[in-house]
Amino acid sequence: MTEKPFSRRRLLQVLFAGFMIIWIVSSVNPVDRSDWFIENLLVFVLIPLLIFTYRLLPLSDATYALLFVFLVMHAAGAHYRYADVPLGYWMQETFHLSRNHFDRIVHLSFGLLLTYPASEILRRIVKLRGFWAAVLPPVLIVSLSGFFEIVESIVASVVEPDLGAMYLGIQGDVWDAQKDMALAIIGSVMPAIIAAKIKPAWREPD
Repeated sequence: MTEKPFSRRRLLQVLFAGFMIIWIVSSVNPVDRSDWFIENLLVFVLIPLLIFTYRLLPLSDATYALLFVFLVMHAAGAHYRYADVPLGYWMQETFHLSRNHFDRIVHLSFGLLLTYPASEILRRIVKLRGFWAAVLPPVLIVSLSGFFEIVESIVASVVEPDLGAMYLGIQGDVWDAQKDMALAIIGSVMPAIIAAKIKPAWREPD
């Protein structure tokens, strides 16, 4: 049950401790400290928010696990810079790709991993049911993807102008932001379709 106090939720304790260890390790000698700091603005906001809202809105183990996986990927991208993550270079060499695609994987994962958490939060807070419970979570994720692309460009130009394209990780692709958002759309629609096939939300409200 999500209503259990944090002290009785072993999986959540493991996930929290595991991420903090990974995050601390990733903060040691990152490739570029300025880039690391900007990338971690998300972590600086999200983790305290999850902690301070836990008593009012404890989420399921599945949601915390999905958030954990996404944040670990983000920690790797922040440490190495998204355009320079070794896994991406391995994929580039192995599959003869034109660029380091780690950032593409993360944007796809933004949809794949965060649509369910968005669905749970919306169902819990605004009591979404039926058709809208199936449709609004992907819409929210896609909107957030576009919002973050805009915020990233503003932060890169205002906070650290010299970082520019390196922080955005466009790797010479002028359509990078559009492709990233397209992958987020694909990633968010996939779990929504699967959930609808398993349990049509508009026929069987929770």
